[in-house]
Amino acid sequence: MLDIETFDNRRGGNVVYKALAHPLAAEALARLAADLNKAGSTAIYDPDGIAAALLALTPPIDVEGIYVHDTSAVGEARGGHIACALTELATSKATAVLIAAFDAGRLAARIKALVPDTCRVVTLDAVKLPESLITNTKHYLDPVNFATNFVFFRDDDHFATRLTTANYWAGYGAKSVKFFHRLFNDAGEVLAEWETLAPPKNGGFIIDSRDVRQRLNFGPFTGQLFIHAVGVAGHDVVKYALDTYSTDNGASLSCTHDANAWPSDRFAGLPAPRDNETVVLWVQNSHAVTIPAGAMALDRMGAEVPVPINFEIPAFATRPIDVAEFFPGLKWPAQIELRAGRHLVRPRYEVTSQGRTRIAHINVERSDLQPDPGIKTLSPALGRGFLLPFPILPRHSYKTIVQPTPMAISEMNMPLRVDIFDADGRKIFEHFIGLLPRNHNVAVDLDDLLPADALQGGGHAELVYDFRNGGDANGWLHALFRFEDRVSGHAAESSFGAHMFNMIMTYKGEPQSYNGPPPGLSTRLFLKLGLAGRASFCVLIYPASAVWSEKSSTHLELYDSEGTMLDTKPLQIACSGSAIVYPTAYFEAEKLCAAGEAGYVLIRDMTCRLFGFHGVIDGAGSFSLDHMFGF
Repeated sequence: MLDIETFDNRRGGNVVYKALAHPLAAEALARLAADLNKAGSTAIYDPDGIAAALLALTPPIDVEGIYVHDTSAVGEARGGHIACALTELATSKATAVLIAAFDAGRLAARIKALVPDTCRVVTLDAVKLPESLITNTKHYLDPVNFATNFVFFRDDDHFATRLTTANYWAGYGAKSVKFFHRLFNDAGEVLAEWETLAPPKNGGFIIDSRDVRQRLNFGPFTGQLFIHAVGVAGHDVVKYALDTYSTDNGASLSCTHDANAWPSDRFAGLPAPRDNETVVLWVQNSHAVTIPAGAMALDRMGAEVPVPINFEIPAFATRPIDVAEFFPGLKWPAQIELRAGRHLVRPRYEVTSQGRTRIAHINVERSDLQPDPGIKTLSPALGRGFLLPFPILPRHSYKTIVQPTPMAISEMNMPLRVDIFDADGRKIFEHFIGLLPRNHNVAVDLDDLLPADALQGGGHAELVYDFRNGGDANGWLHALFRFEDRVSGHAAESSFGAHMFNMIMTYKGEPQSYNGPPPGLSTRLFLKLGLAGRASFCVLIYPASAVWSEKSSTHLELYDSEGTMLDTKPLQIACSGSAIVYPTAYFEAEKLCAAGEAGYVLIRDMTCRLFGFHGVIDGAGSFSLDHMFGF
């Protein structure tokens, strides 16, 4: 496993990791390592405990020793070395001392008396990003300096990809935002590098692979696009919606949410293929160091018999992995776990069936989470507690299938029930799924639960904990949702996790808020507009753990690429109800045309938190659907 600290839910993201893993910093680290090794061995002074991550993300350095000033840290293992007392630095035989810290001028002055006369002193200031890419020049390790993300990006004469988002940082006071882009091909080589100014105010914008390929004049590619937003405020993650669409008159169409910006030990929620399907996991190295053969593995969920991925993956390279080659007899609804060793951010997988493909993502499986006994004895004021809402698309046209997925390493069972609601918020059915083991083979087809004439116009369902047969809960309840067109066979799938929703009482940070402390009782969701003749839509759900406002007070705000609001329309959704929203049904054609493809609808509500899924539909049997993002 890569010896790095990335993200945990208590402390948030590790900025030092992002500062070291940035592709430009990685290049500078390689130059630094070569320079240090040319002169001899290096002593590392590690004041902040980052030596292990530094060595993990840097080409090999001839390390003479690691030194610390904290007496309690002496004797600790750090990056394959045992930490020595800083006072021993004076007798070091190294030719250089590397202070593992940024803005380390004062530290260099403090240890001057301990540095042998034959040693030169260098710091991580040598690997800082260019000042033009730094938002806060006074504090290098400010999270806003590393608002970055990766994008699965492809243009291969069959498929193209399109990223859509908005300059949401303007709403938090950002004055001028720009983007640094670096595009890698499947070998990890740099295809192109460029900068783009973000639109003014909170305007929408697009990066389309066809435009990039035509403008920069290169051939087909499959790889990843690295994005760094500069000049931001309020958010240090680049959020986006990503469409994958056919360019050769094929029927394929899918969309996915943004990648998780933080590498993880494990990912889960990868479905095994059906008999007529191929499932390919796209593995994209998120770092400038090679992933060794055997450093990652796939496992049948709950089997604890991982099968190693026995080939190297170069820095920033992209590799397809056909999961059937690892598990020839494994079929849906079995699930597969990726043991990623912190080498990649949230990977995508691609399902091919009957000439159609769809892309979805797997999710972070937490290593820090244990069962929470308090969930079994929640206060009555918290009502039904944790809810995982998902849409039921109109049943005359679509099948809806839900498959619970373990998303914590410690999660050995899942005591679950599904509650089903019509669009007006009436609970029409509930079904106890059972106490599912970690290695379960359960996928619930709602056709098996509901009469044929129920929810013809759609509705939604919620997975909830149900302890009637015992079991444990951790609040990190996840599931895969699969939607299938009954005529064309086209499918879309999405996955997400539970929260508490829409009540004034709180429990351990729930209900979450997009901005500020809990309880989260407001909505700010992004809905992109159409895609090359395909209509945009979303399903908005008003879930409620306890009794809340009878109706939502929702507004649909139409913006153009310049951040100008062109129109706004009201919408009311019943508590525990849902609504399917087509922008074309709310806004005049002229205004949608003025908004353009880079325009978007901002879904706002100051009275409740809505949960949403968005996609596009072509009217010929293809559609996409994934959960929405908010800011």
